[in-house]
Amino acid sequence: MTFPLPLKSRLPSAVRSLILQKKPNLRNMSSLARGLQPASVVALPRSLAPAFEKFCQVNSGPLPLLGQSEPGKWTLPALGAVPGTRTGCPQFWKYEFGTCTGSLTSLEESSGQLKDMMAFLLGSSFSLEGAWEKGGLPRRDSAGHGHMGAYKTEVPRATIAGFCCPLVVTVRPVPKDKLEQLVQACCSVGGEHGQPVHTGDPELLGIKDLSKPDHGEPVVCQPRHVPVFWPSQLTSLEAVSACKMPLAFTSAPACTVMTDLKGTAAPARCLTPEGMPEVHHISQDPLHCSMASASVAQRVRELEMIIAIDPGSRGLGHLLRPGKLLRAFLSLSHTCSVLRTTGFPEPRISTTHLNHEPPEETDGPPGAAALAAFLQAWEKGVSMVVDQRALNLYKKLVDEAVQRARPIDPLGGPRQLPKGLWFDRLVAIERTGGAADGDYYNARKRNIKHLVDPIDGLFLAVQKSSGISTTVPFPPGVGDGGNELGMGKVKEAVKRHIRNGDVIACDVETDFAVIIAGVSNWGGYALACALYILNSCEVHRRYLRKAVGPFRAPGEQNWTQALPSITKEEKMLGILVQHGVRSGVSGTLGMEVDGLPFHGTHAQMIQKLVDVTMAQG
Repeated sequence: MTFPLPLKSRLPSAVRSLILQKKPNLRNMSSLARGLQPASVVALPRSLAPAFEKFCQVNSGPLPLLGQSEPGKWTLPALGAVPGTRTGCPQFWKYEFGTCTGSLTSLEESSGQLKDMMAFLLGSSFSLEGAWEKGGLPRRDSAGHGHMGAYKTEVPRATIAGFCCPLVVTVRPVPKDKLEQLVQACCSVGGEHGQPVHTGDPELLGIKDLSKPDHGEPVVCQPRHVPVFWPSQLTSLEAVSACKMPLAFTSAPACTVMTDLKGTAAPARCLTPEGMPEVHHISQDPLHCSMASASVAQRVRELEMIIAIDPGSRGLGHLLRPGKLLRAFLSLSHTCSVLRTTGFPEPRISTTHLNHEPPEETDGPPGAAALAAFLQAWEKGVSMVVDQRALNLYKKLVDEAVQRARPIDPLGGPRQLPKGLWFDRLVAIERTGGAADGDYYNARKRNIKHLVDPIDGLFLAVQKSSGISTTVPFPPGVGDGGNELGMGKVKEAVKRHIRNGDVIACDVETDFAVIIAGVSNWGGYALACALYILNSCEVHRRYLRKAVGPFRAPGEQNWTQALPSITKEEKMLGILVQHGVRSGVSGTLGMEVDGLPFHGTHAQMIQKLVDVTMAQG
């Protein structure tokens, strides 16, 4: 027996009748009635109904509200038998002041209390089972028995009145080579509700052990499989328990009623190739994947190719690894706080044989500032670490920049090496990197170790310390010559194709993302622009917030003003020049970077990046 239920309609009397009668329990109903949508029931006092309805609406990922009863119209008509596979099983749990005090096969005995209650019908993630077959995988349990494990996380829900609880998720291990295919199949079948909320290490959700589920059967993740997590309507049990209301009833786990809803149709944008999610591996330890729509990913790839031009004919094309910018900006979007570093001293011998002072160059600080500005606009914590000898200079640059160039602190407060690691991402933009022999070299093979503090030691600590590697993925590094921090990822190509590469090649590599740019500043600009593009991606934003809480539209924050612009970057470069910072190639004290004029080359690059960023996706 099935029941029609239009989306957002009130709960029909037939469904009210069904959940009140002593009839068989139906388990794994989606495997018995294909095309039908299972749902679970929550019954609670009328006085709490408005708050619970809003709670479901705000947290629609785990609590998709299909319908609700009308106040004061709860009835108990007698109906015939309901088909099922098991009899006498508890179909409901009873809660008193937040504690489950018993299970029932029928609510008939509580009919008096139900007169003062309202019932809510919630969609079930089990309706996604058909997507597994579409994605080329067998259903989780072809025999129709068992209940897939569900786990409490440490991800909080948006709080409404007394309703506040952690997210509950279900998990399915997926072969690595089937991951994107399966995710796209789920989105085709279930629309936004088909999108997972996490892919990778369970501990990133606060799940310590998959062998100990809070509901159902344990999940075993085999080698070469990736655990993928979806929000579960069992979150409703946690909400009822946390509210501690005098009396409430919920469907027991795996117990559902069936409606003839065919599932919420996916929005048209999710059914197009451009709107389908791409899944990208952004961290190995801990294992973590992220998602973005295909259209957004393509725009970021376009940014990556724009900055990859090689104006100095250094052979950078041999170092390029397409897709790294995409991984870098996806990784940064998951951060709470970022530590950046920049600074590549380039002492030049002038015609009077005197070293320039300071020995800093104009490539690096502007790109780092552009990235910081957008990260701060996105409410990320941002700080910067620089060489001790350059600390006072960077403090002056910050003071000038805050007053003249940017409305926020563009460098995030440069400081000495921190005593404790309080950030969760590291980013290096045009930062001196140590070579294999432990020294530091400029492009001309000049040893500049006396000007460099071993900041790359901090980056290496991330890789080596077991206490850090589980929380801080190794950084993206941005460079344009092969001797910058992070370029160890491509050091063999540097040795073969870059002048003096056998000596100067940086030996410190990144985890995934090494970003090659014709000028390193361009890499910082591109990262900021890529984050802006990502911020407009509904696929990624839902994934990032775990499908809970209110959606914050991009227009709610002034991210456009945080983007790089010709005017802002011109002012930033002017501040550097006023403090004696010179071009890294020519040694010129003027409006140029790496020997290339700002007006023309760099201004044109900034405009190209902004044009791609602001184009309609």
